[in-house]
Parts: sequence; structure tokens; C-alpha cells
Amino acid sequence: MRNDQNEEEIGASKRIIFTYPMVAQTDMTDQMKTEVLELCTNACEKHVTSNELAAQMIKEALDMKYGSTWHVIVGEGFSFDITYEISKLFYMFFAGNLGIIAWKCSPYGGTQKY
Repeated sequence: MRNDQNEEEIGASKRIIFTYPMVAQTDMTDQMKTEVLELCTNACEKHVTSNELAAQMIKEALDMKYGSTWHVIVGEGFSFDITYEISKLFYMFFAGNLGIIAWKCSPYGGTQKY
């Protein structure tokens, strides 16, 4: 009986860590979402020790492919309140504790607050 109780306590105290990319919020088209997901995953796998380099790599690639004014944050334990161009928001988790948000701002309007 005591062993069963110990196993339950150990199981309840274990944190579930997702090792795959998980999209939390996006309003992008399916094709764009897939491309950005792959881009973010590759950048985070390439720059495991530097979130800044991963964010820079993602931003530069998005600026080249979809035009300028993209913003990217890669890190742990942050919150956000942003205004973004409609259909240009991507928020995901990678490797359990790493959050990635990418959004495009437009100086010409057509924005939405999240």
C-alpha cells in the first residue's frame, strides 16, 4: 500500500514538459503558420544557448520573406500586450518552457490589439 502511495505522489509531482513545438495563438493562414513554425523551431534548435540570436534569425527571415517591421521575442517568463497587423500574429511554446512571439506592425492601420 505504501509503495502505491509513493508512486502516486511522485507521478503527481512530475511536471509535464512538452518537447515539441506547440502553437498557442495565431491568426495566420495555415501555410504561413507552418512556415513560421518551422522557422522558429529551426532557429531555437540552432541557437540553444542564445535566445537573442534565435530571435534575430527569426526576425531577419520574416522581414525577408514577408516584408519589414516584424518583431520577435524569444524567452521564458514574459507577458505581452501588443498591437499587430491582422493575420500577422504567431505565439508558440518550444521545448516546454521557451515562449516565442512574432508579430508584424503596420504604420498604416489595419491593426488589432491582443
